[in-house]
Amino acid sequence: MDSTDGLIADPKIPPWSHREISFSRKDQWAAIPEPGCFPLILDPCINSIRFERVLVDGGSSIDILFRNSLPALKITPAQLKPYHAQFWGVLPGQSSVPLRQITLPVQFVTLDHFRTEFVNFVVADFDRTYHAILGQPSLTKFMAVPHYSYLVLKMPTEKGVLTVRGNVYTTYTCKEESFKITEAIDLSIRMAETVAQAKQIPPDQLRLPEQETLRKNSKSKEHKEVQLVDGSPEKTALIGANLDPK
Repeated sequence: MDSTDGLIADPKIPPWSHREISFSRKDQWAAIPEPGCFPLILDPCINSIRFERVLVDGGSSIDILFRNSLPALKITPAQLKPYHAQFWGVLPGQSSVPLRQITLPVQFVTLDHFRTEFVNFVVADFDRTYHAILGQPSLTKFMAVPHYSYLVLKMPTEKGVLTVRGNVYTTYTCKEESFKITEAIDLSIRMAETVAQAKQIPPDQLRLPEQETLRKNSKSKEHKEVQLVDGSPEKTALIGANLDPK
């Protein structure tokens, strides 16, 4: 084994994995409004199926596959392995219990080259606007570096640095949908809290005051009822109390 600066090289790590990754103005491939405010969404292949809405989240400690992605992958419950922990941060203010977990190949492809790694996904028991979330574990496996201002992801490969760019239209659409879903979930949570608080109120305090029934024969002192057509008592009108009925 070769050594450099007193460090022993690991034969399992390919030498090309240490290629330097840098960013410059050349990576600003699109005029993106409010740089840094949009999520980085890419379209890698998961188990040979291309998904257009895969969020790259360097702040997530797990890789997540959402329930709505399972039919396209043709994954059966028997293929999922047990997962006994909860996770936070996807549903606002709530913990989530995953279905299970599964390990699948994830591939990034460009015209020049590609990179494939096996990623262990936690399968979420609900749907979101994304198909999956690639967090810190997958970024570590790919040795990938995201740039959220340029919406670019770079990683080393045998043929050089692989650069993957996000889709601005998909990014904008997903952000709008995420806001709507988050608002709906937040409203649902607040409604549930309101119902729970209402159940704690004594029943006698929930009664509505009964309205006094108006008497049928009660009449205003300022008006009087006159018959419009002789022989038709149902055809009446209200006129001023001082007016002559004729």
